Amino acid sequence: MSATAAIQWPAEAIWEAVSPALPSFSVEILPQIDSTNSELMRRARAGQTEPILLVAESQTAGRGRLGRDWLSQGASTPALTFSLGMPLHMADWSGLSLAVGVSVARSLHPALQLKWPNDVWFEGRKLAGILIETVNIGSTRYAVIGVGLNIGPREAVGLSTPPAWLQELLPGIDAPQALQRIAAPLVQAVQVFETQGLAPFLKTFATRDALAGRAVTLSDGTHGQAQGVDSSGALLVHTDAGLKKISSAEVSVRPV
Repeated sequence: MSATAAIQWPAEAIWEAVSPALPSFSVEILPQIDSTNSELMRRARAGQTEPILLVAESQTAGRGRLGRDWLSQGASTPALTFSLGMPLHMADWSGLSLAVGVSVARSLHPALQLKWPNDVWFEGRKLAGILIETVNIGSTRYAVIGVGLNIGPREAVGLSTPPAWLQELLPGIDAPQALQRIAAPLVQAVQVFETQGLAPFLKTFATRDALAGRAVTLSDGTHGQAQGVDSSGALLVHTDAGLKKISSAEVSVRPV
């Protein structure tokens, strides 16, 4: 695909699939943006809180968890980068990233695993990342759910482990096709989470949990064995000091 070739996105098909349950939903495709998450957060703070799927063909300042970069540079780094913005009304937001991960992995391939709290893995390598941000607008809390997915080969410069890409599993798939697989089920999953919380997703997460039973190291230096997640989505790690529950967004977990 050349940099000037028009990409045929399934915007209308996604809108038709989602709008019956979410009438004010829209789909927007941008050729380039700094970050789809940043753009939707800016819009929300300006009062635009309608549900929307914002897709960027090229992202110049994408962000991952803990401030890490996630860039998409068109054909040179084939990737899918998008954000789903939705106003949500719920008391407990715990585990939303796990529910999102379950939905993305389930939509793409049975071989995909989930690494707590927000990565999709294939054979021990990161395929996709999830970044969730929220902003309070009056009595409403607006969630921006960003997903960055490697479609084709990606350079491993600066990464401790080479990344995975979707075409390893699904040869020939492109970003629009991946988006069509992911988008409508993701909206549905978020709506289920809004009303039922994490419980409906826990069984599937357990079957895809990449860390379960593995030795892990936490960013605070703690070592232990990952033992799944609890009902709130917190990671359970058995350490020398006993069972430790990890829920802080500032803690990084790596398999040994």
